[in-house]
Parts: sequence; structure tokens; C-alpha cells
Amino acid sequence: MSNRPQVITELLRLSHEVGRDDRRMAILGEGNTSMRLSDQTFLVKASGSNLGSLTEAGLAECRFDKLLPMLDRTDLTDAQVDQALLDARVNEADKKPSVEALFHAWLLSLPGVNTVGHCHALAVNRILCSDRAEEFARRRTFPDEVVCCGNESVFVPYCDPGLVLAQAVRRETIAFVKRTGRPPRVILLKSHGIIAVGSNPNAVMASLLMAEKAAEIFYGAALLGGPNFMTTEQVERIAGRPDEHYRQKMLNL
Repeated sequence: MSNRPQVITELLRLSHEVGRDDRRMAILGEGNTSMRLSDQTFLVKASGSNLGSLTEAGLAECRFDKLLPMLDRTDLTDAQVDQALLDARVNEADKKPSVEALFHAWLLSLPGVNTVGHCHALAVNRILCSDRAEEFARRRTFPDEVVCCGNESVFVPYCDPGLVLAQAVRRETIAFVKRTGRPPRVILLKSHGIIAVGSNPNAVMASLLMAEKAAEIFYGAALLGGPNFMTTEQVERIAGRPDEHYRQKMLNL
């Protein structure tokens, strides 16, 4: 991706969709979005900006090579992390990147990932703030959840936002890929929120919306005695069907 005006347009569109009041995914300064510009830089929402009303002035262009090495550090203070975020900007006039730019940088370095969306979606967080959070991440309740969110989601136990969280996202995602042999579509953060990754904004938005629907269904089914989860064989069947692959292609997922 090197077409900066197009990337900005697409990133703002995604941000506004995630930040819509009726979606109940983000209010005030919650959530953040990002898109790769090149192998060297990416755009991410600046700290404190509102997704629903985000403008180009609320984006910061950051260098991968300034942020990725930080994930191997365990000796940095909050003040040092804060300064490193400022130093990662390509343009000093840009606002300070979100502290979660750290996990955005790492996720955007994964093969096929050009877009990342993170928010504190109401229905999803209802479950992530409960004792059934990991169960929601591991199991699936209906076919479209498999199609848009993958066979299962990466689950990250609660971590302090910022560098520690980015390190945990990296650790749990690597373990997930090693265990399942599949790249993730959705990463669920205990008592925090959801991250969706994809090749484009449509894929990210589809995952966020479907995860929110799945959370509503999970919650309702729990009130009626508990969700009837799909079996592993049923999930694998949906994931491997040629017609579902075709539908994913048509939906630009």
C-alpha cells in the first residue's frame, strides 16, 4: 500500500463506521484503527481522538522500525514508552500515536494484514468481563461466525494497556498460529475489548460486526440455559466449504 490519499480515505471510513453511536462499539476516545502505508510506515489513530468524528488531523504516521524493537524490552518506564511513541512519528506535527500503536505495528507486520481495528464493543465486552470470556473465544455458535471471525479467536488474559499488552498480543497470537496452523481474524482481550485484523477495512469491519452479533447470541443463549456450540467437525466443515470460500471472496474478506 503506497497510495496515501486512498489509505487515509479508507481508514477514516472504517473509523467512522466503528465509531457510530448506534454500533455501541466506541465512545469518547475509545478504540483505535490503523492501516499500512508501506513496509516502513503505517497510519494509526492519535491518542484521545474520537473514532466517530476522526479526521486526517487525528491520524499519526509511525515508523515500524521505531516501535517493533520495543516489544523485546522489559526495562522501559511509562515515560520512556511515551517518548518512544512521539519519536516514532514521521512528522513531528502529528499528534501522539495511541499507546496501542505498539500492537498495531506488530499486527500490521504479519503476512496479509494491512488493516487493524480495535474497539470496546458493548456486547463483546459484556462477555469478556465475565468468567466465560475464554469459552467465547474458543467456541463457535453459528456458521457465519466461522466465516467472518475464523474457527476460533486468539484469547489474551488481562494486561496493562500499552507495551505489556502489545507483548501479550504477540505472545498469544504466535502461540495461536503454532497451535491451529491458521492466522487469526479476531483477538479478544480479557476485560478490555476486541481486535480484528484483515487485508482491508471491509474484512475488519465484517469481523467486528459478526463478533458483536455472536456475543449477543452467546449472551441470550446463556440466559436460556447455555449456548449449544458447534462441534469441531462442524466448524471445520464450514471453514473448508468451497461455497463459503467463494462467499468470503465476494464479500472481500
